Order: sequence, then C-alpha cells, then structure tokens
Amino acid sequence: MSGQPIDRLVTAAASGRRRRRALTTVALAALVLASSATLFAGPREQAKRIHDRIAGVPPSAQVLDQMEADVAAGRPLDAANRALESSAFYNVTLKNFAAPWTNREQSVFVPLNDYMATVIGMVRDDEPFNTVLSADILYTGQGVAGVPAYSPSSNAHYEQLEQRGADLKAVLVKQQQSALAGLPATATAGVVTSRAAAEAFFVAGTNRAMLRFTLMNHMCRDLEQLTDTTLPSDRIRQDVSRSPGGDARIFLNNCIGCHTGMEPLAQAYAYYDYDEQQTRLVYTAGRVQPKYFNNADNFKPGYVTPDDRWDNYWRAGNNQLLGWDPALPGSGNGAKSMGQELGNSDAFAQCQVEKVFKAVCFRAPSNAGDRARVQTIKTAFKASNYSLKRVFAETAVYCMGD
Repeated sequence: MSGQPIDRLVTAAASGRRRRRALTTVALAALVLASSATLFAGPREQAKRIHDRIAGVPPSAQVLDQMEADVAAGRPLDAANRALESSAFYNVTLKNFAAPWTNREQSVFVPLNDYMATVIGMVRDDEPFNTVLSADILYTGQGVAGVPAYSPSSNAHYEQLEQRGADLKAVLVKQQQSALAGLPATATAGVVTSRAAAEAFFVAGTNRAMLRFTLMNHMCRDLEQLTDTTLPSDRIRQDVSRSPGGDARIFLNNCIGCHTGMEPLAQAYAYYDYDEQQTRLVYTAGRVQPKYFNNADNFKPGYVTPDDRWDNYWRAGNNQLLGWDPALPGSGNGAKSMGQELGNSDAFAQCQVEKVFKAVCFRAPSNAGDRARVQTIKTAFKASNYSLKRVFAETAVYCMGD
C-alpha cells in the first residue's frame, strides 16, 4: 500500500512527459507546415507577394484573381506588370525609392519635388533611364484643382500635388526642362539640374557635393570607394592644401586619391549655382562660378578652373572597372555630356538593379543566386532600352517565392 502513491506519481510523470512530447510534435508539425507554406507558396500566394512588393498595398480581389491565373499559367512577368498598374506603385513605392536621392541626409521623409516627379514619370513612361542624368526632361502635374503652376523658384507645385492626394500615375506630364526652368537645352542634365538637386547639392560649397551625391545615388559608390593615388593630380584646385596639418604625406597618400578623379569631373558644373535669395538654379554660360576659386591662397600653384571642360580620369587605373562606354569620348563640356558618361557606364546599370532589388526584396543581394539574378536583370535592363519598370517586374518575380 505504501508504494501506491509512488506508483501514481511515476505514472503521472510518465503521462506528463507523453503529453509534452505530443504537444512538441504538434508544434513542430505546425512549424513545418508554416515553413512549407512559405517555401512552397502556391500561385495565389505568389501573386499576392508580387503585388505587395511592387505596390506596397494588397491587390483587389479581381486583380489578384487575374494575377493568380498569370502565375498558374507560367506567366509571372504578366502578373508583375499588372501590379505595376497600381497607382500606389507610383505614389508610394517610387516616391520612397527616389526621395533619398534628393537630399544630403538621404531621408525618405521629404515632400514631393521635381526630382522625384521626374523619376516617377520616366519609369511610368518607360523613358530610357540611363538618360536620367542628361535629358532635357522634367515632369509636372496637370489637371489638379488648386495646385499652383510649376515655378523654378518654388516647390509649392509638387507639395500641393502630394497634399491633395493626386494620382501621380495619372497627372504627371512630360515637359522640356529648358522651357520651364529657363535653361539652354544644352545646359539641362535631367535630375542633376532639377530645382531639388540644385537646392541640395549646388548650394554654397564648391559643387563637389553634386558629383559626390550623384555617384552615391546613381553609381552606388562614395568617393572613398573610388580612390586611386596613381592618377595625375594636375586638375586639383587651389583650395586643396598640399600639406594638410603641415604633412605633405597626408595629401600624397590620402587626399590625392579622391581629388585626382573628382576634380576634372566636377568641373562640368562650373557654370551652375543655387541662388538662395532667388531660391532657384542659376546658370552662367561661359562664366565660372566664384565658388570654384574659394580659398585660392591654400595652394596658389593649384589648378584655376577656366571653363566647364570635364575629363574622366577614371577611365584609367582602378576605376576603369566601372565599365565606361567605349563609344563615348570620356571628355566634354558641361553637365549634360558628363551625365551621359555616368549613365552609360556598367556601374550605373548595376546600381539601378541593386537598388530595385533591395526595395522589392527587402534585402540586398546576398548570395550566389541573388548575384547571378542581378546580372541577368542588368542585361535585360540594358537590352530593354533601360526600362526601370521592367527591372521592378523581373525583381518582384524573382522574390515571389517558390
């Protein structure tokens, strides 16, 4: 009799273990099923994922049915193209995609501006995106009540489009930037000469900021990644000390690495400035902006900028790996031709695809499969006359899940 309580305890303990094992088995089974649902998504789940990642909002039942049918029939790219018809792709996804390129803080929390609107319009219209740094192009809104007309000295037009909830897919209209901003057509350079870019990157300073942020935003490289101390230093301006802190080795081993390539490219912007009183871009054809002669006493024998002639020293040395177009001369005058030089490089195409990949897949390319797909999409990007819309579609298909 005295052993019965112990037997009951042993039996109860064994029973508890069996229940815990059963619960664990159930939990594991549920986890496996959940994982399987993620790893082996059906056509409807894949279709919804494509739409969510492109538009950022759920599709309507009708659109989802159509997209599911596309995926089930082995036409996932057709499904992605349906998602690209969503207004949310233009008002939200593309706006957030381009917003960080328009300010030094690289913040997405900025009002709509002419830079963003032009990127959005170019994607919608399948304009060759390699011309975004060189074309005589600007997008404005049309047909929205209460919105002031475009002004080269104010962002009110774009802010009101956003505040009134305008459907950017429907209201944006392609315009000639030269006609709106009072620039010669030869002086226009796509988003580089937009008001937003000028306000952020041409203001004050020495105009080197415009080159730096253009490289960051459209080549995916900051100056430190392009340093090369083997190139000639003949174009480095007077404001750069040749012995910072009294030590010439710092210049020879560090400063020269960025400035040798940066200076002859930034010379393309020699006639541009942002006038803070007029709050607009200013272009002085044939006259170099005074900012190019700042701090001339730092090194008087340094380079004195005579005009807007630019040369791409990076076509030699380490940075020839950026894939410069051999059909272009590698030199010229002004921002337009320099924008063509950047926009037709392999690094430009690679950068656009990588940025879209991160925006759509919510991660950077991280493994061999990702990198191989980026190369495939980049090839298609070039072959499709630089259709960035196609890049979004193909990337969404890759990240839709199996």
